Amino acid sequence: MSAFQLDNIQLYAQRRRRLAQSMVRDAVAIIPTAPQQRRNRDSDYPYRHDSYFYYLTGFTEPDACLLLHADGRSVLLCQPKDLEREIWDGYRLGPQQAVAALGVDEAASIEELDERVVQALGNRAAVYYPFATHAGMAARVEGWLDRVRARARQGVTAPQSQHDVCALLDEMRLYKDAHELAIMRRAGRISAQAHIAAMCCSARMLEAGQDVREYHLEAELLHTFRKHGAQGPAYGNIVAAGANACVLHYAAGSAPVRPGELVLVDAACELDSYASDITRTFPANGRFSSVQRELYEIVLASEEAAIAAAQPGARFSDPHDAAVRVLTQGMLDVGLLDADKVGSVDDAIAQRAYFPYYMHRTSHWLGLDVHDCGSYTEPAAHGQGAQPSARVLGAGMVLTIEPGIYVRAAEGVPERFHNIGIRIEDDVVITADGHEVLTRDVPVAAEAIEQLMRG
Repeated sequence: MSAFQLDNIQLYAQRRRRLAQSMVRDAVAIIPTAPQQRRNRDSDYPYRHDSYFYYLTGFTEPDACLLLHADGRSVLLCQPKDLEREIWDGYRLGPQQAVAALGVDEAASIEELDERVVQALGNRAAVYYPFATHAGMAARVEGWLDRVRARARQGVTAPQSQHDVCALLDEMRLYKDAHELAIMRRAGRISAQAHIAAMCCSARMLEAGQDVREYHLEAELLHTFRKHGAQGPAYGNIVAAGANACVLHYAAGSAPVRPGELVLVDAACELDSYASDITRTFPANGRFSSVQRELYEIVLASEEAAIAAAQPGARFSDPHDAAVRVLTQGMLDVGLLDADKVGSVDDAIAQRAYFPYYMHRTSHWLGLDVHDCGSYTEPAAHGQGAQPSARVLGAGMVLTIEPGIYVRAAEGVPERFHNIGIRIEDDVVITADGHEVLTRDVPVAAEAIEQLMRG
């Protein structure tokens, strides 16, 4: 076994110990992985494991569950070896290999899950499991508890309290360790290369007089993800040409990519279970018009202000507030907002006059999930009746910075801005003394984008 594998085993074991130490005394946690999902008939979607389960085990097979005791003992239930099924579905680790390969204390067949859980819950004070993340899980836990309660005459007691294990794991996952950040840096580099490929493809095909469609650019993204070792996209690719960029969750389709229009690409890879998240907006043929550049520079300035505000000790809301101020002032400067109607920048912000053109938040957590877990407010305020305050940023937190301007054609909106949608997004990790941008291997300045596409 390599040193890299040994390091990983120790990493997951350390996480399990941390979780066990945060549980109440004499508790048991039940953490299942995700089920396989049927696509249609006898075809399944590509399998993606549960992020909480993976965070504690590093195990990617379906039909598995982790039992973790408050004293730190761990039991993995997984698929048994079955050579006939492995011919069809692929290699299975199996319980006999799981202890050495994953560093758990014990392993058994998933077919023993019911009996193992009932045995584990006997005479325990509490049970932890993920609330509202697995369909039917709560009912299944109640079924196991009923079986324990049925043994009361034998002197066996059932747990008296139930807890959401996600509440503990969310805090752990919010702070990325060096292993996680190394993967996320590489994911950012791969995703940046994919954006470069899409930009160059657009310019090259249009220059050659070819018919360009959104799916041509998406194909460049997907090819680059896999070419560099990523398992696939971290979320549904957004490739939006022209007016489609004003639809926030637009999926890449067959719309034409035309010279003179902008293309908004929000796409990034998942690498070794960790997401990246990048958005770039570029001119289809590599040259911004004066109006496009006018709005682009506003969005870029707002992103730079938001990134500058992402500092240890700042609040999660600070980057958003910084972006909104720059965006709103820019809208006033170019006439997208009428100062005679909305007043000063402070007045416009107070009445949210910017909202028709910027309707989403500037950031979200990033990690094993593209919209990663973790509270956006200070935990100390939870349940105390006071108005929760925005989360204080600390070293190891990773968040996106993604301001935008989206101008649909509408009455009262200056026609020169119609159907322009712009978003710029990068991934930022908070460090002990500032921040690190993980995704700047793809150009972001207008001049740099034009130079790249000309080349």
